[in-house]
Amino acid sequence: MSRAILRLLLVCLLSVPLATGAAHARTAQARIARVTLAVATMSDVQVRLEWPAGSSQGALELRAGRVEAPDLGYSYSNVTWRCPLSRDRDRWRCEGDVRSGNSRPLRLALDLDPARIDGRLSQGGGTLAMQRLAATPDLTRIDLTRVPVAWAQALLAQAWPQGRLKAGTATGRLDVLAPTKAPLRVSGPLNLQGLAFDTADGTVAGENIGAQLEIDGELAATTRVGIEGQLHGGEMLFGNAYLALQQRRVDLAIQAEQHEGGGWELPKLAWNDRGVLRIDARAALDPQMQLRTLDLRAHSANLAPLRDGYLTGFLGLAGLGELQLGGAADGRVRIERGELREADFNLDSVVVDDPRGRFRFDGLEGDVRYSASATRDSELRWSGGALHGLAFGQARLPMRSTDGVLQLTQPVSMPLLGGRAGFDHFQIKPPAADKGLEIRFGLELEQLDVAQLSTALGWPAFTGQLTGHIPEARYADDRLDFEGGLAMELFGGTVQVSSLAMERPFGVAPTLSSDIAFDDIDLESLTGVLGFGTITGKLDGRIADLRLVDWQPVAFTSYLQTDAAAAKADGVRQRVSQRAVQDLSSVSDASFVSGLQAQLIGFFDDFGYREIGIACRLVDEVCEMEGLGSAGPGFIIVEGSGLPRLSVVGFNRRVDWPTLLERLVAASSGDVKPVFE
Repeated sequence: MSRAILRLLLVCLLSVPLATGAAHARTAQARIARVTLAVATMSDVQVRLEWPAGSSQGALELRAGRVEAPDLGYSYSNVTWRCPLSRDRDRWRCEGDVRSGNSRPLRLALDLDPARIDGRLSQGGGTLAMQRLAATPDLTRIDLTRVPVAWAQALLAQAWPQGRLKAGTATGRLDVLAPTKAPLRVSGPLNLQGLAFDTADGTVAGENIGAQLEIDGELAATTRVGIEGQLHGGEMLFGNAYLALQQRRVDLAIQAEQHEGGGWELPKLAWNDRGVLRIDARAALDPQMQLRTLDLRAHSANLAPLRDGYLTGFLGLAGLGELQLGGAADGRVRIERGELREADFNLDSVVVDDPRGRFRFDGLEGDVRYSASATRDSELRWSGGALHGLAFGQARLPMRSTDGVLQLTQPVSMPLLGGRAGFDHFQIKPPAADKGLEIRFGLELEQLDVAQLSTALGWPAFTGQLTGHIPEARYADDRLDFEGGLAMELFGGTVQVSSLAMERPFGVAPTLSSDIAFDDIDLESLTGVLGFGTITGKLDGRIADLRLVDWQPVAFTSYLQTDAAAAKADGVRQRVSQRAVQDLSSVSDASFVSGLQAQLIGFFDDFGYREIGIACRLVDEVCEMEGLGSAGPGFIIVEGSGLPRLSVVGFNRRVDWPTLLERLVAASSGDVKPVFE
């Protein structure tokens, strides 16, 4: 039941001539078609009073077919109140259960005399007490003691139709002013404990929130609400924004207005989480509670606690939930019609560090300024950092915002792996209309030391240089696509990387796809680094449709084959060591055969070969193997040449990929023992 119902019951009680004939009549009845107040109306009202002759107490029953308080959002049917009625001179008392349909009853107690009306509505441990003085008939004082906030669900629905109150209690004192020719006004202090709320779609929610607030609201054609006070504890979710206040107390001030047709204007929104985040803003919401306009200024003197308090929702979507922050920052954001119009950020000694080692920026300084309509210049600097463990040096990024695009005003480069890396252009388009964030850039890599790269990534001790130019890369919809490619000088040959793309580059389970081509790789240098016996010659090959998920291969088609012409041109003999033959055999479930007696093969350290070739098509963790050609049920991996003549033939065309990796590791560590057949 609501405060409106309590007032209506009192009016009906006072409208019945209870004293008339009370000493003689045993029963009195009255029917009232409609009772109208400033707060609510009650229709189809029946009042019945039974009062035995000579008794000091009677029985009162009040029924209402319909009770409606449209300003407060309440509507009830079939309301009944029964209570024993007593009289002491001019003072009347009545207490009993109030029911509406099949709902759980509430206890209503009334105590009235010519000077005042006192009422109490209770259920369980919650009590709503009302006092109204005859001298101030428009003013009703409401005292709440651990009242379930669910009692205010209908009132909340007036302002926020999607909102649902799930738990919590309210304690406080509210003054309800309901003059006949003026808007209803509610004001006073309110203490909330254990507040929980949500929406049906789960995009907005709150749990275990406490608050000490001062409320001042006016309910009319234009509803105005003012709230000031503190929030403490609890968690809140607004879309992707997750707020965890823990035990901190946050100063809050809100002024809001709702006009006919729905939607809210918030001329004032102040939030002060001391030492963590201060916000001053103005905003407007549409009838669906979606953000329409926003002008927000924010300051954080210490970014370290900002992650756990406010950013985990956004960072979690990007796979950066453990990101560590430091330093201070100021910002301003202006949104109109749901689109970003202005954004300014100023950074002071900011550190951004991903504990998973994907990236780190040290000493971020300067500002970033964006405008959808005006020209703005800014500059961002850092003293150093790392990308996937690869340290890079300081850089300066001069920027300009024009025509809704933020971009570099000149190429930028920085030291990396003994060479240089940089952007010849870089631009950002913020989300607008139905388009999301878009980033475009051109990447230049110049003479990066592959040895340093190998050490940083834990690879074998590869040597060479990495040089490449990607004229255009585009990031949109959590996908990064590259035009052009990278060229790497490696083991005397070249490695070309093309068709490079990444999905969720900083998110959960990042995916990379590319094609890789090898040309004239020196096999002696390669096998020496891999610990895979010794093979001399030149190697060509291709890995097509490579796909890595969380940096582990899940699909590719590869073919590697020696290049006899290139070896001859460079004067390189094509030889394969006994150890390398055995390693090839163990990895591919092959055996090697010779025209000589097996016992004689052990006397030779290496063998000549005409060609080596092996292919693998990886699908569903199974490698479908091929070689130079068929040899009965098997396939040729090494075709021998000269004396002693030796060939390696594989017989298992389907090899479990994890097993194949284990064999490669074993072969490179020398755990494979020679076996001759």
